[in-house]
Amino acid sequence: MTKVVIVDSGGANITSLQCAFARLGARSRVTSDPSTIANAERVVLPGVGAARHAMERLEAWGLVDVLRRLTQPVLGICLGMQLFFTQSEEGDTQCLGIVQGTVSRLLPASGRPVPHMGWNQVRHHREDPLMEGIRDHSYFYFVHAYAAPIQCETIAETEHGQPISAVVRSLNYRGTQFHPERSGRAGARVLANFLRL
Repeated sequence: MTKVVIVDSGGANITSLQCAFARLGARSRVTSDPSTIANAERVVLPGVGAARHAMERLEAWGLVDVLRRLTQPVLGICLGMQLFFTQSEEGDTQCLGIVQGTVSRLLPASGRPVPHMGWNQVRHHREDPLMEGIRDHSYFYFVHAYAAPIQCETIAETEHGQPISAVVRSLNYRGTQFHPERSGRAGARVLANFLRL
């Protein structure tokens, strides 16, 4: 049985994430222990909340350098993906720096309130095993007020008043701005793909 370690980042989506992995036959464990995370088969960095608080929590537990040095498959979800970047405008927070770039607040637009909350389509930029079997313009569930720009690490994008990264990849680190654990069949396929990496 595949084992997944979920970093205890204080997010509210951890239980639904564990249930999603269980439905796929994967056993998961939530922990903040640096050694357990460093030696895991796969690591998930989830997140719901503020970037500064999440980074302070990771720093207090001695996880910042551990997360930066991982060589196994790593999946960041929502805020977890944003923490991969160099910086977030949310609280002017220095993040993990795995992906170069700044996460910025979404700009409200007509019919596009902030936060971006609900189902939205995702369009592929390039192929990646994480998105294998996912049709272009499939719907995923989003909840966020900050977003990453389109850049060379972008695998897929969505739009909410402006084009933004929906999926990114840097080496063994992949991130989804959407919540795969709340995104029905398409989200389950993304998690299943992660388990096969």
